[in-house]
Amino acid sequence: MAMRSHYCGLVTEALMGQTVSLCGWVNRRRDHGGVIFVDLRDREGYVQVVCDPDRADMFKTAEGLRNEFCIQIKGLVRARPDGTVNDNLKSGKIEVLCHEFKVLNPSVTPPFQLDDDNLSETTRLTHRVLDLRRPYMQNNLMLRYRVAMEVRKFLDANGFVDIETPMLTKSTPEGARDYLVPSRVHDGHFFALPQSPQLFKQLLMVAGFDRYYQITKCFRDEDLRADRQPEFTQIDIETSFLSEEEIRAMFQGMITTVFKNTIGVDLGEFPVMTYQDAARLYGSDKPDLRVNLEFTEVTDVMADVDFKVFSGAATMKGGRVVALRVPGGSKEGGGISRGEIDAYTEFVKIYGAKGLAYIRVNDASKGRDGLQSPIVKNLHDKALAEVLARSGAQNGDLIFFGADKEKIVNDAIGALRLKIGHSEFGKKNGLFTAAWRPMWVVDFPMFEYDEENARYSAVHHPFTAPKEGHEDWMVTAPEKCISQGYDMVLNGWEMGGGSVRIHRADVQQKVFDALKITPEEAQVKFGFLLDALQYGAPPHGGLACGLDRIVTMMTGAESIRDVIAFPKTQRAQCLLTQAPSLVDEKQLRELHIRLRNVELAAKPA
Repeated sequence: MAMRSHYCGLVTEALMGQTVSLCGWVNRRRDHGGVIFVDLRDREGYVQVVCDPDRADMFKTAEGLRNEFCIQIKGLVRARPDGTVNDNLKSGKIEVLCHEFKVLNPSVTPPFQLDDDNLSETTRLTHRVLDLRRPYMQNNLMLRYRVAMEVRKFLDANGFVDIETPMLTKSTPEGARDYLVPSRVHDGHFFALPQSPQLFKQLLMVAGFDRYYQITKCFRDEDLRADRQPEFTQIDIETSFLSEEEIRAMFQGMITTVFKNTIGVDLGEFPVMTYQDAARLYGSDKPDLRVNLEFTEVTDVMADVDFKVFSGAATMKGGRVVALRVPGGSKEGGGISRGEIDAYTEFVKIYGAKGLAYIRVNDASKGRDGLQSPIVKNLHDKALAEVLARSGAQNGDLIFFGADKEKIVNDAIGALRLKIGHSEFGKKNGLFTAAWRPMWVVDFPMFEYDEENARYSAVHHPFTAPKEGHEDWMVTAPEKCISQGYDMVLNGWEMGGGSVRIHRADVQQKVFDALKITPEEAQVKFGFLLDALQYGAPPHGGLACGLDRIVTMMTGAESIRDVIAFPKTQRAQCLLTQAPSLVDEKQLRELHIRLRNVELAAKPA
């Protein structure tokens, strides 16, 4: 018989009476009155193995088993005794009576129990190999594999071709810092690891490969958080001769198919919302539609109130005042307490807000006399009436306010909206709907003004096409220019984003002019793309989806590190391999690099 005839977790009652050969790891050994039970584990799950004392030699070996020993067994599949069936396992109705037994490799004592749910992330990442043996991680990575396979099957069925693009490329400004790779052959020159295959996939469209995809690594040297990694995996897609609507329809179909075929979820309709509406209603370009709270715009009615925080924001350039009505937030015995309001006040300060004004609506029919707040006396009757009317506030509601520069208001009150919606209060009071809520956000601005550098920058990237008729605004009024950019959003996460690209060199030059990129600078940085656009470049567009993020959402994991085999920490370190690390002086000399602090260079071994 082969070393292994079946996976442990796939041995079921269908194999009753057959002899099987299994390999795996000892999850636990249990000695029950002279009979030894071994829970044997592999990537497919567990099976219970019974070692009978009648086989003295085998029984003696079984007594020496410890957790994580790698073993092989051969035995007879039989029914478990009545009352010991485990309905949580595929193999829960059977056990394997061991006939032969071999220790393939013993194990030292593991640093933790694999079924310990309270492990620190440092422990898990330091001992990642053992962490990956845990069923939780095995299931996550197996799901990741199935997602990638479904993506490939869908794209293959729709005529897309998998084409690799270079990992060593040219440093170009795409938003984040590049990871640089010094060239040993060309003194003082550097490659960059790609932030995305953006330029190359456009070149492939010019080259005539009208449907390209790649599941590839991308690299960005940026500040990290739970949903970011210095290296991440992108489902990168580009196509020619399709409109924006056709591109979105194609890839909505892909995501819908992937969710249906991997976790059995029907994502349903994808509402389409403009960027302007998303910012107006939710203060975010990736709204979480599960939270049933919206902003109420009150900037115009606060311009002449005595409360300077509101009037100052309402009259400043780029200022905004919004109200966030929380139904039931002030109801007797079950609303939001003063202590919670104080905690929310501290929370919004993280996003730049200076404070958090509020009004409790005790009795809306009494006007200002039915309202409770330190700020009511500084707001005239018209402003108060408009706030109540526009927000639809009812008795027992609580209204929060944000007043400052538009970005601060959007960030702070947008975060507060999520905080309240996801809280226990929000879930108990119908402010949160547990569901999958996908959407498209479209019509992004082409540019945003960078006050620090006194110039415009591209919202997506400088190769995004403007909406038809907006080309001339790029020179005369860049702030009015709308792009053909779009993001796919799910439950407040940006799953993917893309755009129709610029395929004409003259339009591309107008974008560079708006960004104050000179023709000489553009030629140095993007000359290879600009030259290619002159050779009959077709209309084209696409998008990129984050594979890590998709699988994270599917699993409900708190961090994308839980769906990546060997991730980095939030300090961009690999605790398993201790990377990054010092290199010796010989390697640095070969690369013509001298460190300013010479003590940082490792001595040769």
